[in-house]
Amino acid sequence: MEKKKFKIPHTFVIIFGLIIVSALVTFIVPGGEYNKDTLEFSYTQSQPQSWQILTAFYKGFTRQAGIIVFILVIGAAFWVVNSCKAIDAGIYSFLSFTRGLERHRFLRYIGVNNVVIVLIMLMFSMFGAIFGMSEETIAFTIIIIPLAVSMGYDSITGLAMVYVAAHVGFAGAILNPFTIGIAQDIAGLPIFSGIEYRFFCWVVLNLITISLVLWYANRVKKSPQKSPLYNEDSYWRKKIELQNGETIDYHTPAGAWFSYFTTLVVLVLFSVFHYHTSIKIGSSVFDIPFLIPVVTLLFAIAGYRGLKKSVHFFVLYLLFFTIIFLVIGVMGYGWYIGEISALFLALGILSGVAAGYGANEIVGKLTEGAKDILSAALVVGLAAGIIVILEDGKVVDTLLYRMSSAMADTGKSASLGVMYMIQTLINIVIPSASAKAAITMPIMAPFSDLIGVSRQATVLAFQFGDGFTNMITPTSGILIAVLTIARVPYGKWFKLILPFILLLIVVGFLLLLPTLFLELNGF
Repeated sequence: MEKKKFKIPHTFVIIFGLIIVSALVTFIVPGGEYNKDTLEFSYTQSQPQSWQILTAFYKGFTRQAGIIVFILVIGAAFWVVNSCKAIDAGIYSFLSFTRGLERHRFLRYIGVNNVVIVLIMLMFSMFGAIFGMSEETIAFTIIIIPLAVSMGYDSITGLAMVYVAAHVGFAGAILNPFTIGIAQDIAGLPIFSGIEYRFFCWVVLNLITISLVLWYANRVKKSPQKSPLYNEDSYWRKKIELQNGETIDYHTPAGAWFSYFTTLVVLVLFSVFHYHTSIKIGSSVFDIPFLIPVVTLLFAIAGYRGLKKSVHFFVLYLLFFTIIFLVIGVMGYGWYIGEISALFLALGILSGVAAGYGANEIVGKLTEGAKDILSAALVVGLAAGIIVILEDGKVVDTLLYRMSSAMADTGKSASLGVMYMIQTLINIVIPSASAKAAITMPIMAPFSDLIGVSRQATVLAFQFGDGFTNMITPTSGILIAVLTIARVPYGKWFKLILPFILLLIVVGFLLLLPTLFLELNGF
């Protein structure tokens, strides 16, 4: 009798299994909590979780409601954009452009596609390092995955170009307000001090990441069957083949002009009321007068040129300026998921109008898109149940207390390493950077004074510990969302990314050591 091959469980099965394990932990670990005012730890009555694993789903969904709605809106908007073949036209145009660049000897020698990968990764890494891009990668995943597959790579390469790059930048943050800003403020340090050494760390981490991604991408390009996602990527290959087999009817319907003028009027009004913008990068504020009016003028010119070519290029310009306003909104006006969701919903509606769809047809397309991405939204809510069980079981603070107590009799290097590992392990349970900073830094910062480790080094240990495991922990709703969108099973992702994460953890520790033995500015 032939033995059945081991099959990696469905993501839902893996997460449900982790919820059960978390519930078992609440029976073993005693309850405990830190006093919010004095930060003193005390044991409390344990709250073992049993049947609560079923209510954890509801609580998880309510906790992650913002991200869930954001995912549904993103899926709905991009379904409309895809339905009018704007992305297809953009990919064809981009690939044609890159083939044209191969005429240059130098670019042909180093590889045009290699340059594209490097530039995209650096861009997203900077976004992660400067303003903490995280949730926003969900929107870009839908664009970059088909682009990567069209270039002869796989979905892992696409995820590396966007998601991995942004989170390596997040871990090696230069001015990230969600990690560095909060942690340094709690530790009593000047906000964003020590930026010189953090920039060096960011460069080192990106050199390692980009080098490995280029090696992997070129390996896949030479032998596509070597990709561990070769079978799963058949979804994207078939989709691209169908698109290649279809002829794009380049035209500009009347609805496209209506969409253009409507958008332009709204942007002009927005320019009148927001002609002065203050862009916040870390603790620095840059006043940029007439930023919105200038961007509006650029849209007026680019949109008109796009309409002269085809509605497809106009929709691409809508997408491009949506991203521009996303960056301006986040850095200049403090936008978050709610405002970004509204921005992409507007993109979907305006794209539908431009394509000549009626009101009912636009609603139908938006609904189809939401249905297509529903599984990603469901997984995010399900994964949040893990944290709900641990918090309701009163074991999170106990685990933190016991791990921090382990540092009592160790030397500087070992203590800093233990701090780093504690932050790394806690990140698996509490993926929120701001929440983890609020819990751990009031304990770690004073303790670092006692053992002779600089508070700046303690913040750096928090920063690294917070960032790397975000790319592997199933409690991260963003990770689960991008994996589901990319059609990448969590089990395969875990197996593939684990060695890379372990490498980053080791490199992170090596980057911490100079803070003990060298005189570094800010440390």
